[in-house]
Amino acid sequence: MPKYKAIISYDGTDYHGFQVQLNALTIQEVIEKSLTKLYGRKTRVEPAGRTDAGVHARGQVIGFFAPPVIPEKKIPLALNGVLPGDIVTLDAARVGEHFSPRREAEKKFYSYSIDNSFFPDVFWRRYSWHIPQSLDLQRMKEGAGHLLGKHDFKAFQSTGTFLKSTVRTLFSLEIEQHGSLVRLTYEGSGFLYKMVRNITGTLVEVGLGKREPQELQKILQSKDRQQAGEAAPAAGLCLEKVVYPAEREELKLDWWELMY
Repeated sequence: MPKYKAIISYDGTDYHGFQVQLNALTIQEVIEKSLTKLYGRKTRVEPAGRTDAGVHARGQVIGFFAPPVIPEKKIPLALNGVLPGDIVTLDAARVGEHFSPRREAEKKFYSYSIDNSFFPDVFWRRYSWHIPQSLDLQRMKEGAGHLLGKHDFKAFQSTGTFLKSTVRTLFSLEIEQHGSLVRLTYEGSGFLYKMVRNITGTLVEVGLGKREPQELQKILQSKDRQQAGEAAPAAGLCLEKVVYPAEREELKLDWWELMY
């Protein structure tokens, strides 16, 4: 049976993360039920990554086996016809039967959005962390510089998962501002459980003057989660893109493309 790769975007506000759970609605459950309805057979999907409750995605990648009854270019239109409005299929293509969205990913891009206005922007309440206090972005950028490269990021991994290695490579961490909206864009080989949210929360403390930028290096070396800051709220996090070796393309998003 053929295997397909699809790019999915979703608003994760009303879901308890991506992975199927027994007593909570998840993105995976809804997609699998929609595929089952579409193909008339039970269909399982494998994601590039399992986003947490309340986290969004603009470029999640899934893989699934299905009979070749729908032309691959028409799969997005057909699947969107049975999916709810907060989950959308953007593209689909046939791939080799051994393709794994998770194992074969070369890098991932995440963005974190902060609403830095005094009063919260009602249109960003589902997709950002509202921080009314002024943030010193230069201090945040200085702190972020200590995290670039290949490191053991165990200090920024939340409990609840066990991995053979907590070493990852952070290729870039850009911090930009457009009006009252601050965006952090992470490009990495992979990310640990809540790693982006934990780093963001720590950098915000730097931006508020509660920590010094050079503390980020000491936190890394400590490998102690207790040394880092509180995790940033889930609402501001979005999986932007997953890149595979054959693609090797850079993520370039205009600020206005972030508007939902």
